[in-house]
Amino acid sequence: MRKTLPVDDLARDERFVRVPFQARMSDPRQAGSGANRAAGRLTPDRPEAPDAARALMHGIFVGEIQALEGAGRTCWDFDTGAGRDQAPFELKLDMARQCWDEARHCEISVKLSDWMGTEIGEFSENTFLYEAACNPDPVLRLTGVNRALEGLAIDVFTTMREFGQVAGDPVLEYCEDWMLADEVTHVKMGSDWLRRLTATDPERQKQALEFQQVVDKLFSVGGFRGDDEESPVRLARRFRELAGFSVDEIDEIAEVSRQALEEAKAARARLAARTA
Repeated sequence: MRKTLPVDDLARDERFVRVPFQARMSDPRQAGSGANRAAGRLTPDRPEAPDAARALMHGIFVGEIQALEGAGRTCWDFDTGAGRDQAPFELKLDMARQCWDEARHCEISVKLSDWMGTEIGEFSENTFLYEAACNPDPVLRLTGVNRALEGLAIDVFTTMREFGQVAGDPVLEYCEDWMLADEVTHVKMGSDWLRRLTATDPERQKQALEFQQVVDKLFSVGGFRGDDEESPVRLARRFRELAGFSVDEIDEIAEVSRQALEEAKAARARLAARTA
């Protein structure tokens, strides 16, 4: 079997609609799209909340598929060993355990989406998570996927769990809570392996954290995820600490999100000025 499967070769049936990242985020039904971001925190009393919650859940579903594919590829793409282009056997065991979790999450997500009235393919898919999982350095894969994107999953699952609580939907609340517990473990795996594999290589650790920052900024687009009460998806500080993030690291993500929000506000102001 070939190493590092190209994104275009991922197996999908005709129900899936693949679009670029910006096209997906500009879908007006998304919680992080311009008008919805300006409306603030996602709560059941907002008229657009059902569509925004269903869009978030569909995003979780396609993310679970790609996380399964990425963890599986990390088991296969690298020879076993301690070299920079290799992966230790114990790391592969962790990725195999993650595959088990992600496969279960895919099944939960399909049933939960059906519960919420969503069909597969009703919302689009972009493949950035899998693309981050194609990095040739296993440490950068772990920072890009396990710490940045699975870290975002912690924030999203926490938001959806709270949405289920407020909406009085125990099915949504408990499904999100169970998956959240696994995601904290996945992010902790990334944090632990980052520090173990770069303990004597500060330059490699610096590169890995820079890669994570790029991914974090991309997925903070428009201030979609932030540290204030009115963010559609709020930074889940306590769960991130349990997953191995330091307070300083969480503060950095909050700052990246704040900058993304300010950039989005400036862009909307420029657009309004041009069309006035």
